[in-house]
Amino acid sequence: MKDILSKICENKKVELEKTKQRCSFSSLEKILQNKNNRDFKELIINSQDQKNNNIIAEIKKASPSAGVIFKNYFPEIIAADYEKSGVGAISILTETTFFHGNLDHLSLINKKTNLPLLRKDFIIDPYQILESKVYQADAILLIVSILSDKQMKDFINLADQYGLDCLIETHTEEDINRAINIGYPVIGINNRNLKNLSININNTLNLMKKIPKEFIVVAESGIKSKTDIDKCNDVGVFNFLIGESILKSSNINDKIREFLN
Repeated sequence: MKDILSKICENKKVELEKTKQRCSFSSLEKILQNKNNRDFKELIINSQDQKNNNIIAEIKKASPSAGVIFKNYFPEIIAADYEKSGVGAISILTETTFFHGNLDHLSLINKKTNLPLLRKDFIIDPYQILESKVYQADAILLIVSILSDKQMKDFINLADQYGLDCLIETHTEEDINRAINIGYPVIGINNRNLKNLSININNTLNLMKKIPKEFIVVAESGIKSKTDIDKCNDVGVFNFLIGESILKSSNINDKIREFLN
């Protein structure tokens, strides 16, 4: 039986072929106008340097683990709430089949916030990198376990050409070793196993021991309380990508303030 990550990537390949038929890479290049970046990477680095907790708050309608989170889903309203609550950046899930996302949400949210925007998707093709910039992302997620080292290097270089920062997502010690060898300064540690969707908050705490100090780490998934934040602070992590615990809370603003205070 295929794991969920393999299913998502296989579906993404099929989806991309159809997308490319509607709009080619060269057509996308003609659309691209603005390479400005709202300093996603700089935000992450500064938060680490200053030991100041920073939240990349995620927007998504659904997920394979949580099901549908919002029936009435207005991502631009959530983004405005996030900015008022003091988050540093926003992550938008754009995968359509498993997360009910949409690329259009990137440009929609871009009109409602001045915060840096991270496109969170399963990026396996250079086309998606250009696509991310056309739809006005400032950064993209690159998942180590679904890419070769050559792909990661090529994708990072291409992202840089288009004015995009990257978040290099890892989950295992092998992923960490590969990310370190690639050398990009911002590494995400996902506490969720994308193959079976299980969560272990200690994953960040354990893998931090393997990462040289010159790298900046973002803890992803499973952060539910200020206690979780404090544990990560103790091992030198001050950047957090948090979605479900905020989105499922009775009051988004109060939950974010709890994390930040």
